[in-house]
Amino acid sequence: MLYFAYGSNMNWPQMQRRCPSARFITIARLKDYRLGFPLKSKSRGCGAAGALPDLGKTIWGVVYEIDEWEIETLDRAEDYVPGGEGNNYRREESLVYLGTDGEQPLAVALYFPEVQADPPLPSAAYKRLIVDGAKFWGLPEEYLRDLEVIKVAP
Repeated sequence: MLYFAYGSNMNWPQMQRRCPSARFITIARLKDYRLGFPLKSKSRGCGAAGALPDLGKTIWGVVYEIDEWEIETLDRAEDYVPGGEGNNYRREESLVYLGTDGEQPLAVALYFPEVQADPPLPSAAYKRLIVDGAKFWGLPEEYLRDLEVIKVAP
């Protein structure tokens, strides 16, 4: 399965722990979405990243290839149970665009948030996972600057 990570799963050590089969494919961007923190993570207790529709905006991230037998592990990490109720995310197929030119489409699995009312801000530690992952994979400098200014909970 090809999977697009745009939040803390960009952090390579975290991704290797969750899905040891993960193999980096490329960086990519999700068009017409912005990064937000629209829900509370059940496991972390802070605001969690989510792709929110926003025409003209872009979310950069990482495409991994993951063995099929690890999809359930990834679903659990994302608080998603297929067909279940009370999920934080839903997994859907979507198109991302490869590399820095961003014009070659690729179908990937992607987790979209179930937006909640009044979610908390992300923690500093959670934000650091996202920023470190983005730096590790060499996402564009402008996007890194945007990530660095994300407000966190006190």
